[in-house]
Amino acid sequence: MTAATSARERTTAPFADVAAFARGLSYADLPSDVVAQAQRCLLDLVGVATAGSRTPAAAIVNAYASTQLAGRDRSARILFDGRRAGLAGAAFAGATTIDAFDAHDGHVLTKGHAGVALLPALLAYLNGGVASPSRSNGREFLTCMVIGYEIATRAGMALHATVSDYHCSGAWNALACAALGGRWLEFDDERMRHALGIAEYLGPRGQILRVCATPTMLKDGSGWGAQVGVSAALLASDGFTGAPALTVERDDASEFWGDLGSRWRIREQYFKAYPVCRWAQPATEAALTLKRLHDFDEADVVAVSIESFREAIDLGSQCAAPLTTDEAQYSLPYAVAAALVYGRIGAADVEAAALRDPRIKRLLGMMTLTNDAEFSRRFPAERWARVRITLRDGRALVSEPARARGNPENPLADDELRAKYRELAEPVLGAQRAAHIEALVNSLAIDNAALSALAEELLSSPANSVAPAQQRS
Repeated sequence: MTAATSARERTTAPFADVAAFARGLSYADLPSDVVAQAQRCLLDLVGVATAGSRTPAAAIVNAYASTQLAGRDRSARILFDGRRAGLAGAAFAGATTIDAFDAHDGHVLTKGHAGVALLPALLAYLNGGVASPSRSNGREFLTCMVIGYEIATRAGMALHATVSDYHCSGAWNALACAALGGRWLEFDDERMRHALGIAEYLGPRGQILRVCATPTMLKDGSGWGAQVGVSAALLASDGFTGAPALTVERDDASEFWGDLGSRWRIREQYFKAYPVCRWAQPATEAALTLKRLHDFDEADVVAVSIESFREAIDLGSQCAAPLTTDEAQYSLPYAVAAALVYGRIGAADVEAAALRDPRIKRLLGMMTLTNDAEFSRRFPAERWARVRITLRDGRALVSEPARARGNPENPLADDELRAKYRELAEPVLGAQRAAHIEALVNSLAIDNAALSALAEELLSSPANSVAPAQQRS
């Protein structure tokens, strides 16, 4: 029996608590499909990061981190930028860059995102000199990715279950970033507890629904989550105290932690087909299905009605028409209008030129949005939408209730995920460099030299400057 098979068939968790899991999980404990999922998550995050590196938000935070969050004794290069900042500053800038382009993975029960903070934090630890040589290899990196997803996902679920307010992802993915620092700094259990407690206490409990209604560059707070998580690990390493983390240790959170090492929450992550908020994607799928089935032109549309759950209906509710990419990514009406105009939503479709497209503006003016009580009842475990379209010839088209693609029950195929990565990465990095990165991600588990080469690629600025997308005709 192989180690991977043994890990897959375990029926009881082999780890006593979160600290033991973070410190003790090994690559040999991972089922083969969990390793493959970690590689899928990594490649998808890299693709999103390349697109995010072109956003105004990334330019601002990279400059800020390299000048105001600089490290004297330890520093790390910033994701797809190359300038140096302190470890926490580099993690902050990298996570904000990924968060700036809303196409990264997530989990339905966290109502948010783990990987966006994990990758930049791991890269900061790696190139900031935290990891010992024995940990600077691809298998360890993939193991850390899994650890991060497992801790972050459970921390998010526990936070939602034990507090009344709905907080941004940075509130809980900070704990995973702290745990990974504790692993690479070789904390004992007590120091790990303090790192988790610091991260929980100082993590950004941002008002995510405020940003959903009025979108800005704040997004999901994951940049601050990454910064706090890395800071928590560094503070704990010097003896700063902060235990306990209530979402980890309190009795009413215990149900979320007992299956560490036997249930793999990374398997439950969804991948996005489009660079807009996940809550807008069921309606996007419904609109695209109607367009495909009935083959109409957007100019023939005279009315659009969208029925979905309350949180989706509120997306961009304070913005009549998006003026920035941040507003477009968090706008349910914009996502549906873009889908009807372009027949898809790609990176260029949330850029400035698309926002000025008169065809989209026309459709935005004829939309009505309705909160469907049954769809709202099923949220967050299920996200549904229905779209009704009236055409000039009098036809009334009604979609079936639709869900977003990319969930574990209706996954994106590997070929589609790779195509998404290339579509995002190649315009920024060039086809050759994008292909090299993809090959390195695929070989992390078998090539000891792959991780250092991958880090060099990810921590260098884009190889070529690409002009913004031209305004569509």
